[in-house]
Parts: sequence; C-alpha cells; structure tokens
Amino acid sequence: MSGLVLRISGMTCGSCASHVEEALREVPGVLAAEVSYPAASASLKVATGTSTDALVAAVAGLGYRAAPVDAPAAPPHGEPLKRGREQAGHGDGKLHVAVIGSGGAAMAAALKAVERGARVTLIERGTIGGTCVNTGCVPSKIMIRAAHIAHLRASSPFDGGISAATPTITRGRLIAQQQARVEELRHAKYENILEGKPSITVLRGDARFSGGHNLLVRMHGGEEREMTFDRCLVATGASPALPPIPGLEETPYWTSTEALASDSIPPRLAIIGSSVVAAELAQAFARLGSRVTLLARSTLFFREDPAIGEAVTAAFRAEGIEVREYTQASHVAYRNGEFVLATGEGELHADRLLVATGRYPNTRGLGLDAAGVATHAQGAIRIDAAMRTSAPDIYAAGDCTDQPQFVYVAAAAGTRAAINMTGGNAMLELSVMPAVVFTDPQVATVGLSEGAAHLEGIETDSRVLTLDNVPRALVNFDSRGFIKLVVEAASHRLIGVQAVAPEAGELIQAAALAIRARMTVEELADQLFPYLTMVEGLKLAAQTFSKDVRQLSCCAG
Repeated sequence: MSGLVLRISGMTCGSCASHVEEALREVPGVLAAEVSYPAASASLKVATGTSTDALVAAVAGLGYRAAPVDAPAAPPHGEPLKRGREQAGHGDGKLHVAVIGSGGAAMAAALKAVERGARVTLIERGTIGGTCVNTGCVPSKIMIRAAHIAHLRASSPFDGGISAATPTITRGRLIAQQQARVEELRHAKYENILEGKPSITVLRGDARFSGGHNLLVRMHGGEEREMTFDRCLVATGASPALPPIPGLEETPYWTSTEALASDSIPPRLAIIGSSVVAAELAQAFARLGSRVTLLARSTLFFREDPAIGEAVTAAFRAEGIEVREYTQASHVAYRNGEFVLATGEGELHADRLLVATGRYPNTRGLGLDAAGVATHAQGAIRIDAAMRTSAPDIYAAGDCTDQPQFVYVAAAAGTRAAINMTGGNAMLELSVMPAVVFTDPQVATVGLSEGAAHLEGIETDSRVLTLDNVPRALVNFDSRGFIKLVVEAASHRLIGVQAVAPEAGELIQAAALAIRARMTVEELADQLFPYLTMVEGLKLAAQTFSKDVRQLSCCAG
C-alpha cells in the first residue's frame, strides 16, 4: 500500500469534488480517496501496482484533468504557452475568467467575478452594451412612449372636455432624442463602469475557442491573440431570425434594429410576426402615423392564454391596425419602390416590411465544438440551472442559451454563473418569472397559464375579472382588458396570473411575490391594497373566487 496525491483541475465547486472522489474510489486498487475542491487535489491510498493512468482516465471521464503532484508542472491547462499569449492568472495568482460579450449577462458576470476576486478579460466584437441598451429594450421603449404621447394628444376618453389635435411627428428629432438617451445609458452603465474596473480588461475583436481552456481573439486591427482562461462565460446574445420566405432575402426588409433606427415613418408598413416585437412596434408605428398590417401565422401571442391574443387584437383593430390572423406570406418581392407580399388573401402592398419572427443565438463562429460545448439544433447552448455547459469550465448565459430572452433573466444568469465560476453554488430558478409586453393595454404574465398547468398534470380553478370591475379603470374611462388568476384546485394556492390592462406591468410583480410566497387566493383577497390603483385588481380578482364583486361597495374588504 502507498500514498498518492493528484492535482485535479477543472473543478468548480464542492459537488465536483464529490463526483471525482466517487470515480476514483471505483478504480481497481484504490483503497481510500479524499478530494478537496479548495486544494484542487486528491489524496489516495492505493495498492502496490495501481495504474496511475487508470486514475487519470477516471478523472478525465468526468471532464476534469488529473496529474501526479511529482509530475513536471505544466503551463496552465495544457500545451506550452506561445509568445504573445495571455496567460490565465497573469502571474498574480487570481482566477482568470474570460467573458465573451458585453451585454446584460456578460456585464453582470464580469462585475460579480471581479467582486469575488477574479481577473476578467471581456471580449466584444461590436458595440459595448449588447442588444438591450443599444438596439432593443431602451430604444424600443422610448419609441413606444413617444407613440403613446402622440396617441393621447390625438385621441383620449376626455376629448369631450379636452380638445384633441393630431400632432405633427418629426421623426428625425425623435430619433435624435432616442439615440442621445441610448448613448447616455451605454456610457453610464457599461463603458464608464468598465473603464473604472482595473481588474477587467476589454478586448475588441472576435473570439473563438481553440480548446477547452483556450481562445483565439482576432482583434479589430487584424492581429490574432491567443489566450488561456480558468473559466469562461459565453454571453453573445441573439440576432433577429429570418423566416424562409421565397424572395425575402433579396429585398430591403427591416428587422427591429433597422425599424428602431429609421428616421422616417412609412405610410404603409407590413409586419410579419405575432409576438412581442411585432406587436409592440406595430402599435408604435401606427400611433406615429403608419397604416399597419400585421400578418400572424396563427393568432397574436398564440403561446399564451388565448384571451390575451383576443384582447390585444381587439385593441389593435379599434385603433385601425389591420391584424390578419392565420396568414402567411408565400413570396416577397420589392419592385417600383414597394414591397409586394403574396398571401392566401391576395397581394399586400407596403412601403416598408418589418420581419419580427423571433431571434437566433449568436453562437456560429465561436468554435464551440473545439471546446466540447453542446448546443441545441438551432444553435442555443445547452446549460443547466447553474449555467454550466457540457464543458467543465465553460458557462453560458442569456439569449445565446435556451433561457427566456429577457435582459433581467440574462443578468441574473450572468451573476449566478460568476458565483459558480468562482467557487460558489448558485442556481437560477425561473418558475416565477414575470414578463411584460409594452403594448397599450400592456400584457403581463407570471407563473402558469391554465394550459401550461394542465400539461404538468395540475388540476386548476380560475377566475377572469374584466376591467370594468376595477375602479382605477373606471375613473380612467379605459376598461380594456382583464386580470386572470389561476390556482391549484385542491389547495387554492395561486400558481399563475395573466393580465391585459393599462400599466399591467406595474401590477405583475405583486402577483409574482404572492406566487413566490405560496399564497392562497383567500390570503391574497385578505391583503390591503390601496384604492384606485390598478394593482387593486389582484385583490378583486381573488375575491371573485368567493364573492360577486359587483355587489361590493368601493374598496370593500
């Protein structure tokens, strides 16, 4: 019998150490094994003649690396370092974390990793800040707000007492205002923060994996730099997807990026899509002066409770937006300065065409195969609840994965990934994830719809409260929409809320907290809600399980 110590690299937490220990104990000749994650080592008692190669192979089978402590020390993670390569740790003893991307997930991860003592190299091939601040959330919500103001000036429930007039839209000035705020937020929340963090090095270029701990970065100046890392986060986001419609690629179509940057409002706008981006931009352009036709392959928001699509469609049609349900374009052409879309209902002519049919992950060209990172068929990176990929030291977060495509989900995932990359153990739990669509009325959801609950085998009960029963809606003279509560039938525990209402986004977090607290509808109905707020609709909806709220006095408890 003899003692043997192995160096173990690639472990990210105590759980990894447990798995390695278990694997080593299964090797013939191993009498005892103790693996330490902090020490990155395994202490073994082995019978004489036990194969070291078998021990190394057992560890390698789990995706980690092992070597006897008396073996010559190798450069970090493998092959000899070449001149000009940036080494993990940089000689300062710090864990080296590479982050590919600079959006919500990437920034959250970089900042958390530095906070936990790591050194970070952040690699960005385009504009710092990613989609949300530059071409997504921020510019779209500015445009939507401007369109809402234009709509209120042209038409409101109070036109009888407040004269209305169709406003003049100067799109160029709106774009300038929008872009100024985008740049302000990008500087404040991304660029300035990075400049103030000496532990974060920013490289501008395209990164691709050349191994499990190696990246090649082609810098914007043409130089190619090779570097190693201890841990890596892929947070490269997603880009607008293009449906396979004949002729489309040969036309000057818009994605949301071009639409949000346009300095003009097209007289006729056709939109292909039926979900968030399509709906938000359809209403915004319509309120700013476009005649909008929306082509939905099925119905609007067909993945949600059917009542949501019905309510939004009714609101759109009331504003003059043409919603064509169950309609697809079989061919697209651009001739004589206009788009011509062939559909089952005849040709549709438009000055501009916006394609908003989803987004695909930005994972092409990353060399994921070289690092052993598995993806789904569409290219999204496979991750677990800890944001780990199939490669032991590589993590991923945000829209390049199969997570819901919301920036707050990406940021939460990036933070947790950084914790896990630096020795912690953090999971991202998404069962109570609120979501908002910024149409008017807004769409807000959290938890399970009835359909989703039934697919999980949950027997449900539900109530729908129309907004003509909510005092806030009545005094606003705007009772479009509803609030729906879904409960588990046996326990009456709240498991889902769907709302279509003006400012629905402002009430959904209260619903999320109620679900998280495992409240019953009786407990929700018994809470104090301020009178003449939209969130009071949650209380009223909860009361409908046991009362006729039409028979209650104002703010009745």
